[in-house]
Amino acid sequence: MNHQAPSFLKQAGKILNSGQARTLLLTGNIHDLFYKKEEETEDYVSLLPFLVHHWDLPNFILVIHELNGPIRFLHEDHARLMKQAWVAWRTGLDSEEIAIQRMLNKGNPSENLDAIGDGFDQHLKAALSNPTLALELLRQMCLCSRSARSGKPILKQHLLIIVEGADLLLPESPMSQLSDVDRQRVAICQDWFSDQGFLRSQDSVILLAESRSLIHHRIAKLPYLLESEIPSPDTSTRRHFISWYNRHLNEGEELKLWSTQAQLATLTAGISLQALLQLLKGAAHAREKLQPKEVVAKVEGFIQNQLGDSVVEFKKPEHRLKDVVGFTQLKGFLNRELIPRFQVQGPAALPGAAVCGPIGSGKTFIFEAVASELDMVVLVLKNLRSQWFGQTDVVFERLKRVLEALSKVLIFVDEADTQFGSIGANAHETERRLTGKIQAMMSDPRLKGRVFWLLITARIHLLSPDLRRPGRVGDLIIPVLDPDEKDRMAFIDWLVKPVLAKPLTTDQSAELEQMLAHHSAAAMASLRSELLARQCMSKLDHLDFTEIVTVVRDHLPAAIESTRHYQTLQALIHCSRRSMLPDPHVTEKHRAAWDAEIKQLESQGIR
Repeated sequence: MNHQAPSFLKQAGKILNSGQARTLLLTGNIHDLFYKKEEETEDYVSLLPFLVHHWDLPNFILVIHELNGPIRFLHEDHARLMKQAWVAWRTGLDSEEIAIQRMLNKGNPSENLDAIGDGFDQHLKAALSNPTLALELLRQMCLCSRSARSGKPILKQHLLIIVEGADLLLPESPMSQLSDVDRQRVAICQDWFSDQGFLRSQDSVILLAESRSLIHHRIAKLPYLLESEIPSPDTSTRRHFISWYNRHLNEGEELKLWSTQAQLATLTAGISLQALLQLLKGAAHAREKLQPKEVVAKVEGFIQNQLGDSVVEFKKPEHRLKDVVGFTQLKGFLNRELIPRFQVQGPAALPGAAVCGPIGSGKTFIFEAVASELDMVVLVLKNLRSQWFGQTDVVFERLKRVLEALSKVLIFVDEADTQFGSIGANAHETERRLTGKIQAMMSDPRLKGRVFWLLITARIHLLSPDLRRPGRVGDLIIPVLDPDEKDRMAFIDWLVKPVLAKPLTTDQSAELEQMLAHHSAAAMASLRSELLARQCMSKLDHLDFTEIVTVVRDHLPAAIESTRHYQTLQALIHCSRRSMLPDPHVTEKHRAAWDAEIKQLESQGIR
């Protein structure tokens, strides 16, 4: 395989070579492994050695500031050239004048030239334990680099400075909450990166941070700072890594797979090469055949560790559509249209669907069954918002990288109106930003046919209108309503079947149907549970019909009928398919009547 340089490296090179920016931020998958080939050797290394390998170029002095290390130069010659330029800059002498001064002062080490050179070395040492001094020293190096004497530059080479852990050096936080040293570092970088002399020079600064949102906003929002994102490894990269690992196994080790390396690369979509390396090492050490369930567990564990258990979980429903009672028309539609369109790719694919209906109508249970029918990863989105300043954007960026790496995934969002709110003027800035990013992702053509959104809510009207438009989940808005007459009989049979010895007679069915005319699916499930409890407590094999009627008559529905009716009307008026309505011959006159009734209920304070 001809393993070319990754796209983020090409983009970074284009930005710097063209002079579009002198400060570049590398974000995304910065803690992973990257392929490095030198002559006859090949290896996977962390990001910093990878960048150093590719950017060790003629006419450039590579300077590296590691988070827990000194400011170091890639080559000793680079350090010597920088030191000479520093002395020339501080003394105001060019290189020829410095050489003459050294000859005149030979044998006197206390002269000014040597003191300035020693001072530079001392600054480098002091920077080891003082990141604020380190940033100021790097800024001063750039000032030195573009200085000239007699029309000639003091330093012929250009500086290429790599700063690791930029998010820790310049943390995002309100200015009032920053310490004095943090404020000073922000001020240093703001002056440095905004300096017109620096912007017109050939020197460059590369900042490494997982997310732009983690860097203080005064730096992150500078127009002079451009970004190149490092994506999660794609299938071809993972396949190359597996092949490389297999070729470099230690003596006596063997990588045994249940199938081919290509299938392993496909199944590990969504994880980093670091996580893949852990999986391969474990399999080689165990000397047992790696099974798909182990791979799936590793992928799920990695994604949940990246995003947090409070953000996502993997849904593995055990029930299927055949286990759903009633809803005959809806199940036919799901099997005929929704599931096939979630399984195709290309222009025929749906970006997603919204599911609405009154509380207790069975929305979540039904669409968990849909998720079970689909042969794809199902991620439940629980809470993208973080209590920490700036962290919501970071969580979203991690989620986006995961989704872009997965081959096919269904995003399941229950209570979607609380997850994604409004983008209006009254909404919180974080909420507006989050909802806007989700909307952009839903309509991203690169993700169409790969990422599907299933938003479930009893309050469809509270979802942003931009989410509900065609091209996003507005392509298909499905109402889940209370059972009609035929489906209600299916629910009644399901209700009494575990506790009644004989099937219901026609008269018994009619009596129960009249009593349960306004019960929701959730109310039916609650009644069934109560009947089973009564049977268990009475220690009888079955209940007689009179006892069933007594339990049903004693069971009072929750006092939420007005709210449920309001939510039903909202589901009807937002439905995107005429065939999904109780009466497929509905007219605009009917819709206008629903809208008028909604306004009347709202005037009574019902929402």
